[in-house]
Amino acid sequence: FSMGEDEEEDYMSDAFIQQDVRPGLPMVRRVREAIQKEEKQKEANEKNKQKSVKEEEHERREAVLRSALGNENRGFALLQKMGYKSGQALGKSGEGIVEPIPLNIKTGRSGLGHDEFKKRKAEEKLESYRQKLHMKKKANEQAADQFRTRFKTKQEERKMEGDLRRSQRACQQLDMQKDIDVPKEIWYWTQPEEEEQKEEEEKEDECTSSDLSVSEKLQLLTAYLRKEHFYCIWCGITYEGESNILVVCLNSGSMIYIHLIFTLLCFH
Repeated sequence: FSMGEDEEEDYMSDAFIQQDVRPGLPMVRRVREAIQKEEKQKEANEKNKQKSVKEEEHERREAVLRSALGNENRGFALLQKMGYKSGQALGKSGEGIVEPIPLNIKTGRSGLGHDEFKKRKAEEKLESYRQKLHMKKKANEQAADQFRTRFKTKQEERKMEGDLRRSQRACQQLDMQKDIDVPKEIWYWTQPEEEEQKEEEEKEDECTSSDLSVSEKLQLLTAYLRKEHFYCIWCGITYEGESNILVVCLNSGSMIYIHLIFTLLCFH
C-alpha cells in the first residue's frame, strides 16, 4: 500500500516520527492544529478554573481601589464643595498628600501581635547566632594560644633534654679524669643504647612519684658539675675554683639568668 501524493500524512505513523522536525523547517498542518488546540484548551481551563474566596476578595478589592471616587461618594462631594479638585494635594497650600493612604488589610488568621512576635523571635535568633559565632571565635583563639603554649613548652623541653645529654657526657668525661668509675647517680652518665633500651623495657610499666623530671635532673647535674668540677656547660669552660666560676662566668657574657640560680643553689 502506497500513500498518494494528495493524501495527508498520518502524524502517528513511523514515517512521520522519522521525519526531520528541526526548528525552522515547515511543520505538518495536522501537528500545528493539534498544538493550537491544546493551547486553547489550556486557556479555557484557566478561565473556567474556580477561584478561591481569597483570590476573589483580592480581585474585588483591587478593582475598587483602582477606580476613582465619583460624585456619588458623600465624602468626595464634601471635598469638592470646599474647593477640592481631583488630583490636587490636600491642605490649604497644597502641601499634603495626593494619593490616599494605602490600606494594609490583614487576611491571615494570626493575631494582631503575631508579626511583632515573629520579628522579635527573628532578632533573638540572630542574636543567638552572633553569640555562637563569638564563642566559636573565642574558642578558636584559645585553641591557638594553647597550641602555641604547647609548642613553646615542647621546644623548651627539647632544649633541656639536649642540655641534659651534654651535661651527662661532660660529667662522665670529668669523672673519669678523676678516676671515678661509678657515677654518683646512674643517670649522671650517658648509658649505652642497648643497656638504656633494656632498662626502659624492664621499667616500662613502673612509674613512681620519686621520678625526676628533665628540668630537675638538669638542675642537679649542672649543680654537681659546678661544685665538683667547677665546670659550666653553657660556658664550656672548666674554671680554677669557686671564686672564678662565681666571678668570671658571670662576667663572661655567655651567662644567662639560670646560671646564677644553679650557682647559688650549688654553693649555698
